[in-house]
Amino acid sequence: MQYVSTRGEAPILGFDGVLRAGLASDGGLYVPQAWPQFSADKIRSLQGLSYVDLAVEVMMPFIGDAIPRPEFRAMVEQSYRRFSDYPDVTPLERMTDRLSLLDLTRGPTLAFKDVALQLLGQLFDHSLKQSGGVMNILGATSGDTGSAAIEGCRGRKAVNIFILFPEGRTSEIQRLQMTTVPDANVHALQVEGTFDDGQTIVKTLSNDAAFKRELNLTAVNSINWARIMAQVVYYFDAALKLGAPDKPVSFVVPSGNFGDAFAGYVAMQMGLPVNKLVLATNKNDILHRFVQTGTMQRRGIVPSPSPSMDIDISSNFERILFDYLDRDSRTVAAHMKSLSEEGQFSVAADVMTKMRRHIASGSATDAETRQAITHAFQNWNRLVDTHTGAGLWTALRLLNQGGIFGEEQIVCLKTAHPAKFPEDVEISTGKKPPLPEHMKDLYTRPERTLVLPNDANAVRAYLHKHALRPH
Repeated sequence: MQYVSTRGEAPILGFDGVLRAGLASDGGLYVPQAWPQFSADKIRSLQGLSYVDLAVEVMMPFIGDAIPRPEFRAMVEQSYRRFSDYPDVTPLERMTDRLSLLDLTRGPTLAFKDVALQLLGQLFDHSLKQSGGVMNILGATSGDTGSAAIEGCRGRKAVNIFILFPEGRTSEIQRLQMTTVPDANVHALQVEGTFDDGQTIVKTLSNDAAFKRELNLTAVNSINWARIMAQVVYYFDAALKLGAPDKPVSFVVPSGNFGDAFAGYVAMQMGLPVNKLVLATNKNDILHRFVQTGTMQRRGIVPSPSPSMDIDISSNFERILFDYLDRDSRTVAAHMKSLSEEGQFSVAADVMTKMRRHIASGSATDAETRQAITHAFQNWNRLVDTHTGAGLWTALRLLNQGGIFGEEQIVCLKTAHPAKFPEDVEISTGKKPPLPEHMKDLYTRPERTLVLPNDANAVRAYLHKHALRPH
């Protein structure tokens, strides 16, 4: 399997190369040269497999001969043993005769990011053992990616991890999950500004070829292809449980940086029968507005109860745009430049017609999100977080309206544990969700953090001082 950049100027790389590179050297994102194809018979043969075995079958085409299959299976198994429902890593919970929740919150940091990031730490370790080198990982988070990445990389001798998160814009528990980790290789850094500011710093430093080479710098955000690859698996898992390939399914995905939704798109391209992939946003609704109008336009971020979706530049959308523009990297690069410099770009009507055959969208206000949380508690005796609430609101509204879905089953992704956002859940339900046993003392753990200005050079200086140096 070979990988190309969405902007067409970076070198073609194999799996280990894209794992280490993160962001492509031309500022684009890596995608496979061609999507692996699973026939209906192949998908049917996956029914009944354990999550670990399914994950190996789905991911091996993306890895090729970069990792021997038995070794990769051992890495996958080790990654998921820490999940509370192992071996059923992502349980599917039926809410109504049409709607199910795909529970992605059973990992060590209680968010869907664990599914990919527990494996990513294993992949980094494998790559470094092969080369005998060291790695410095830089990532920006709007909330959940940071703690999941830290958990996957903490304590590793050949890895230092630096996570940027927006000062005052995560939930308290999200912050504490990052800042209370005692391992010396972990650096949780608050940055003045928004998630997009942190993401811009990551991209700026990743685009500095000399600096990236000097520190052997890579990315842990969903700009790293391996993150997307691991998330494709739970779309197959849910669809198989609901009768795929003989019965289609639709997914509703709470969306911010678009990595989770893009994994669903990849599953579709591989042959999974998905009718609609619905992007559910909060009031920071740039993705919803794009799907409705064909214009991607930045408006700035307004804080919301679902901070992981408070994003104004959805990095992974570049990947799906690349596909829908027939892999015209020159046009993709022009659109991304326009978004950066002018704050917007527009896509031709025929492209949007093609996209809307399988991509739909919705948005939820703060009040609507809380109404959905209340509905889930009163009708299904389920506590859900604020991001899942936005997804549920969108799913229920579209089901009631009709016209988007056929007769297929609808799966809404449950992306975070309600205990990560206890105040809003309690406001909506009257019940405060308790922390799991392994986090009972979270509020009393000492914090290790630093506030840095919204400035790439300040972050660069910090990395220079604290990074591991390649021998």
